[in-house]
Amino acid sequence: MSKKITAALTTFALLAAVSVTQAQAQDSVVNLYSARHYSTDEALYSGFTKATGIKINRVDADDAGILARLKAEGAASPADVILLVDAARLYRGEVDGLFQPIQSKTLNEAIPTNLRSKPEADGGISWFGFSTRARVIVYNKVKVNKEDVDTYEELGDPKNKGKLCIRSGSHPYNLSLFGAVTEHLGEQKTEEWLKGMVANLARSPKGGDTDQIKAVASGECDIAVTNSYYLARLMRSSKPEEVAVANKVGVVFPNQQSWGTHMNIAGGAVAKYAKNQANAVKFLEYLASPEAQNYFANGNNEWPAAKGVTIANPALKAMTGNAPFKSETIHISAVGANTTKVQQMLDRVGFK
Repeated sequence: MSKKITAALTTFALLAAVSVTQAQAQDSVVNLYSARHYSTDEALYSGFTKATGIKINRVDADDAGILARLKAEGAASPADVILLVDAARLYRGEVDGLFQPIQSKTLNEAIPTNLRSKPEADGGISWFGFSTRARVIVYNKVKVNKEDVDTYEELGDPKNKGKLCIRSGSHPYNLSLFGAVTEHLGEQKTEEWLKGMVANLARSPKGGDTDQIKAVASGECDIAVTNSYYLARLMRSSKPEEVAVANKVGVVFPNQQSWGTHMNIAGGAVAKYAKNQANAVKFLEYLASPEAQNYFANGNNEWPAAKGVTIANPALKAMTGNAPFKSETIHISAVGANTTKVQQMLDRVGFK
């Protein structure tokens, strides 16, 4: 064989090797748009890379920002996986055609049907919930009887006039709660309820969920609404003053004698124009694994969405008295579908 032919073959082999290496590098990546801003999730991401060898490139924004970015980028979007922290926003992404339905036996077996999108015509699912957070009521243990705040309906009862603190009615966490109540009570009764809540406000809606808990602890109001993980954070805090805030309030999981406590979700989907679709599905399947589910529970104080996963989070156990509680079972898509109606009701009753 001539030196020229040998050299040519060597060059070809090197180019082929480079091409394979580049393809493998491309195959070992997943591009993530995430609305989860929890430092404890870093262990979640590194656990996935360690288990699969797939590197995560992450862009952080809030739910609304991510959906707007996906619309603006269109087919040029590099996003493979979308993580959002609210059922209504997941529903909106589905309706706007920003996700691609996928078929995964692993996910279908792990995630309950009410915590994922309804199936498409081909059986594909557009998004899955991977963790849940209860919308609970906290109250002043000295001034309020638990029996007076053990249902959501009582938040609008005249007996609680001047006692309520809550964040903006238009915040996604409240829109999801109000959407769920609309599903249970119907529009007319829900609007009457919202009007009653406005009448019961101790101050205008403001701040985040932690601010509502602190307002009850300080005596600014007597009852408030919060996602459970905000209270759990205070309970597990290394700062004595935050633990003291948690100790001053009682907590109730509402509607245990009726439809159960409202559970919002954080969930994920494969982006419509995902370039690394197989890796995106692997990532979602990893989020349903016991390892990842325990990251959600112990890292960010959320309840696992996957079936059969047990947790050891002391704050979550203390919050529920180490006993199971009844959670609502309506399909989470209904919460998102009611969002527009809820916003119109909020405008009519003056709920800011």
